[in-house]
Amino acid sequence: MIIQLEPNIKADQLQQLEEQLDAIRYSTTRVTTQFADYIIGVGKAEFDIRSIGTLPGIRDIHRVSDAYKLVSKKWKVEDTVIDLGDGIQLGTGHFGIMAGPCSIESEEQIEKTITHLQQEGVRIMRGGVYKPRSSPYSFRGLGIDGLKMWYKRTREAGIKIITEVMMVEQIEAMADYVDVFQVGARNSQNFNLLDALGEVDKPVLLKRGISGTIDELLQAAEYIFSNGNERVMLCERGIRSYETAYRNTMDVNAIAMLKEKTHLPVIADPSHGIGLRRYVDKIALASIMAGADGVIMEVHEQPEKAFSDGQQTLSFPEAARLYRRMRQAYELRETF
Repeated sequence: MIIQLEPNIKADQLQQLEEQLDAIRYSTTRVTTQFADYIIGVGKAEFDIRSIGTLPGIRDIHRVSDAYKLVSKKWKVEDTVIDLGDGIQLGTGHFGIMAGPCSIESEEQIEKTITHLQQEGVRIMRGGVYKPRSSPYSFRGLGIDGLKMWYKRTREAGIKIITEVMMVEQIEAMADYVDVFQVGARNSQNFNLLDALGEVDKPVLLKRGISGTIDELLQAAEYIFSNGNERVMLCERGIRSYETAYRNTMDVNAIAMLKEKTHLPVIADPSHGIGLRRYVDKIALASIMAGADGVIMEVHEQPEKAFSDGQQTLSFPEAARLYRRMRQAYELRETF
């Protein structure tokens, strides 16, 4: 169960609650986030929930049988909306587009991408400065110096940054220059990293693991939330399967399922989801109709010259057409 505490709960009231939970043999974990204080109770004994819920100092109480509790929609029926500031929000009722190159390559590339995004009304730029590559000989990013250069240009343009963090040690250095931390598929069960991101008051986009299940994604999100950070988004980016005709198997089913299971925003990544440029638009539109709250996608002025993932990256004109179609699809979905 989840017990939300009153912000001014007194020490003796908290002690009374803990004694009551101990009496029914429920183990407890105290969770303090940037928004509220909770106690998570885990046990098997049947009891009248009113005997706990009517105690002084308790704001709310819910039974949640799922292994993931704080991210479950069984507790929080109203969907979470992530506020990035400057009028930019992500979540139910606030469709968002995040676009940019796979890798940040140069100052010139940043300037051209920003101009493209401004022209199309896209206010969140994606890009990698630390790149997890399958080959150790591939381009692996510009690092913190590249991030600082990128940050300076986006701040001047009023655009937010989402970029991948790969190690706990990178968080502190990156924090002042990032609006959203991205956890990539390879790190989706790096629990040390998830714990550490729970201690940071920055939104986190958590990607589904390469072969991860929906429940594993939700439990990974629970690590971040239970360590203090409620500002979590989930990303369906395709899973590895037996199919070899495309890069990944984009699980559009998962988007609809996640919207039912969790109150967190759900973002689709069609670029990684299929990995083939000519199909990215179709997968993006399908994801929106399945319920996605936003799309993160790869764009580049000249995809054939991109340092990484050019085969799944849209050119600026291709991306501009897709932005318009996605917005139209979202408006159409909202009329259903």
